[in-house]
Amino acid sequence: MKRIARSLTATALVTLMGISALWWGTDGLQAFTAETARRTALLGSPRALPAVSLEDQDGRGFSLQDYRGRLLAVEFIYTRCPTLCRSLGMAFRQIRDHVPAAALGKDFALLSISFDTLRDDAASLRDYGRTYGADGKHWRIARVRSEAELKQLLKSFGVVVIDDGLGGFEHNAAIHLLDRDGRLVLISDIDEPLKFAESVAAWL
Repeated sequence: MKRIARSLTATALVTLMGISALWWGTDGLQAFTAETARRTALLGSPRALPAVSLEDQDGRGFSLQDYRGRLLAVEFIYTRCPTLCRSLGMAFRQIRDHVPAAALGKDFALLSISFDTLRDDAASLRDYGRTYGADGKHWRIARVRSEAELKQLLKSFGVVVIDDGLGGFEHNAAIHLLDRDGRLVLISDIDEPLKFAESVAAWL
């Protein structure tokens, strides 16, 4: 009987310790995954982003700092992607269509950034833009000119890109919102574009 009691006590203690560790390690059970943890940390501390040189589908150079004073939705893609990037493109189109038209360009813009600097030239970016209705003004498709700057930018956004060895990439996907000061303040799932559009409208 004593052995059973000791066994039950030990089991209860281990369970309690496990729950405590889970609670502490997941920020009160809010961060079950690395992605959730990344978003939770972001919302607690909006972050500034590095200055990088970008080039859009028309060959025009610009930077994220050029969007200061406006809200900016950012997604990361590569134009030959057959899966996630298609979903991102369609989500961005829905966001554009559900944000107040008067805000486009003036108070809000969209930016798709390719992380395939070797293959995504201006023509590829234009083709991607045409597929989803990006006008090159309110919604631009771009690439980072420097590989070193690209790595720094991806790290700042928490985007992981891995060469799959077959000419493509494995990568996480989300829609990001920069505030008027150029800080990353929101990360949303790609299957919730209307919710993201509502968030943008609330910020306007």
